[in-house]
Amino acid sequence: MIKRYSTTATVLAMALLSACTPTRVNAPLSLSSPPDWHQASVVLRQSDPADLKKWWQGFKDPQLDSLIAQALAANHDLKIATSRVREAKAMVIVVESALYPSLDFSLSGGREKRIDRVIGVPGQQGVELITPTADIVTGGLSARWEIDVFGSRHLQAEGASAQAEGIQAARHAVQVGLLAQMAGNYLELRGVQERNGILRKNIALQTERLRTVQAFFRAGLANETEVARQQTLLHSTEAALPPLTASEATLIHRLGVLLGEPPGQLASRLSKVTAQPPSLPKIPKLLPSSLLSQRPDLQFAQTEVRAAAANLGAARADLLPKFTLAASGGYGALSVGGFPSLADSVYALGSGLTAPIFNAGRIRSQITAADARLAQVATNYEKAFLLALEDVENAYVAHSSSLAQGERLAQADITAATACQFAQALYQRGMGDYLSVLDAQRTQLAIKDEQAKSETAVRVALVSLYRAFGGGWSL
Repeated sequence: MIKRYSTTATVLAMALLSACTPTRVNAPLSLSSPPDWHQASVVLRQSDPADLKKWWQGFKDPQLDSLIAQALAANHDLKIATSRVREAKAMVIVVESALYPSLDFSLSGGREKRIDRVIGVPGQQGVELITPTADIVTGGLSARWEIDVFGSRHLQAEGASAQAEGIQAARHAVQVGLLAQMAGNYLELRGVQERNGILRKNIALQTERLRTVQAFFRAGLANETEVARQQTLLHSTEAALPPLTASEATLIHRLGVLLGEPPGQLASRLSKVTAQPPSLPKIPKLLPSSLLSQRPDLQFAQTEVRAAAANLGAARADLLPKFTLAASGGYGALSVGGFPSLADSVYALGSGLTAPIFNAGRIRSQITAADARLAQVATNYEKAFLLALEDVENAYVAHSSSLAQGERLAQADITAATACQFAQALYQRGMGDYLSVLDAQRTQLAIKDEQAKSETAVRVALVSLYRAFGGGWSL
């Protein structure tokens, strides 16, 4: 009776101790964050909060919305990331199963007949002993439980859970990147198509100017040098058309692959030239510290630190003893010949303890490796945060510079339009020549081309800003 009480008390004590994790390591996750953005202007700081989850809808472009919806449903990278999330969640269950007892059932049966030969004295034949045929059936249950006294199994489960959260964050990062690629390539496509149209108008204008110079040459009002100069200008203008056409096709191919389609399948859908999106989404208003919770890559880095800390604690726990409880019970039946079967049942209870004594430094080396791994991921977390801050600051710079360039080009467009009107007025009054009118129109078209590039840059910079903030998913 005393032994029974002693065993029961030991088991209860082990179960209580299993809730403790004396080898736990605290994850170093504290980072210092700047109070505000260095490159954000006063206007940007005072802007209204923006919808980070569906930021692309701020462009108010139905075709862009349709393409992104299709990409979220069919993109291959996103499907792969989703499958990895399922795999990681399943592996968490595998690791957590070690916290619970295991129970196995076994059943076996068969027929047995033994023939033994007894060797006699030298020179005589041996004797065979044949036992009757016996039918044997055995079955039973066996259970085993390793009591996690020092928290090794719990820490392994925490590490697996942190890794699963990291895989989920990685999926969010894939989604954020996909949305940015879709919107960025689409906006660049519309900008290239607009520039393509402007360039064709410029080519037509240069062709008209060449005809005029040739007519003046035939009339003796121009020389061969002026004709050759205009031919050179026309050919150089035409030379800019193939790269723009190739860029348009390349962007359409990229969008098609992002949608999970063959590269050229979107050509008929996107080759029709349309204007750039009529509006711009609001500037997101987030503090630098908000990146830690909003950017998926930073969340992934956080989970790596937590997982490494848990794995270090589990490695340290390998230096401590391990306690196990085992129980088994079974039933067996034996039937020989025509005799009644003999049945018997058995059970067994036991406990065990194992502790490392000598392993040639294996456990200590594993602890050292786990500690080094924690130092690596902690440093990587700090680096990832600095890169995220740089990403946002650069996006602010690109957006501000594009806006400033657009303002200057708008002023240049006004003055170019005024110059073109004056040239036409002088030509109509007979005070100017036709070539001056064509030159003024060419200058205006060149500014229109720069404006198209600038407007595209403003929109792409906004996409980069939302990507830098981790827009495209929500907590």
